[in-house]
Amino acid sequence: MKKLRFGIIGYGAQGSMYARFIEQGMVESMDLVAICDSDEVKQSQLVESFPNKKIYNDYKDMITSGEVDAIITTVPHYLHPEMAMFALNNGVHVLNEKPAGVYTKQVKALNDFVATNSDVTYAMMFNQRNNPLYQKIKKIVEDGEIGPIRRTNWIITTWWRPQPYYDQSAWRATWGGEGGGVLVNQAPHQLDLIQWIAGVPTKVYSKIKHGFRRDIAVEDEVTALMEYENGATGVFVTCTHDLLGTDRLEILGDKGKIVVEDSKTVTVKRLKESENILNKNMDMEDVKRLFMGQMNTKDLYSTEVFTEESAWGEQHSGVLENFARHILYGEDLLAPGAEGINGVRLANAIHLSTWTGEEIVLKDFDDDLYLNELNKRIKEEAKFDLRR
Repeated sequence: MKKLRFGIIGYGAQGSMYARFIEQGMVESMDLVAICDSDEVKQSQLVESFPNKKIYNDYKDMITSGEVDAIITTVPHYLHPEMAMFALNNGVHVLNEKPAGVYTKQVKALNDFVATNSDVTYAMMFNQRNNPLYQKIKKIVEDGEIGPIRRTNWIITTWWRPQPYYDQSAWRATWGGEGGGVLVNQAPHQLDLIQWIAGVPTKVYSKIKHGFRRDIAVEDEVTALMEYENGATGVFVTCTHDLLGTDRLEILGDKGKIVVEDSKTVTVKRLKESENILNKNMDMEDVKRLFMGQMNTKDLYSTEVFTEESAWGEQHSGVLENFARHILYGEDLLAPGAEGINGVRLANAIHLSTWTGEEIVLKDFDDDLYLNELNKRIKEEAKFDLRR
């Protein structure tokens, strides 16, 4: 069987997980041939643990070695575009870990390069796109089963992180080292999913709290109001200080509603007729019967409840397999890399709205303004070099 020669850059929690998936045979079309990590202690461990793999301390050496066909970047967020660009420029395919980058200016440069180099593949590790639950929800919306979207609400506060989590590394929860807090670390998958399913918002206005309940410089509390092209609105709420946590997604359409609890249980209610038609044709006697509980709701809508389970590791390994099969056989990509900018731009816009106190129009997003504002905060930290 033909296999893609694969290399992992960064052997932390994610990198080691991907190595395990491939070595355990969960990614049939991949052969792990090389691992790179700049930490000397890890290098010694890797040589011992993987005697048959090439071990590198410099990602450029691995990419230019001729040993790998493709790589994944499991490194700090700021490095994702830089490493991806170097690999692609050397004819090596790239699967970028989320997010695509920290700020839109660097991600745009990467996307522009990819657009003019069709010989290499660039994809994103958006494993939630490989979740059967969200795939089914996306199809329900795309097939028009709940009609045009009127509102989206997602409260996702299951990211509880105690202070020791932030204190374990000097770069964590900093503007210069990580580029933000919950929006760039914990919530990128949800920022991707809401756009993948409901469409890219046109405007955003936010209220962010920085170091609200934790001793950190970046955001640990976010409330964002979004607007879509058709006038629909959306609310996105997330934080890292809610120990009890809530994960609830609602998508309201003209012909129905989807409610997702804990990213597991889905309730879909489909109206027999659109709300517009019901509103137009229902007389006052019908309204009275409805309000008094005398109307059979089955005459108005149907209800479907389902759950979707995916075994641990299947989502990530599925993206790895899809990436390999796209390169080897032309299979459609689950997450084309160019789409990674959508989540980065939305996170940037949420930041910028609070920083400026203004509503941000995404099609007119000012890359330089955001970078300047980000660098102001990096300069105040006085721990890291400014970005450009």
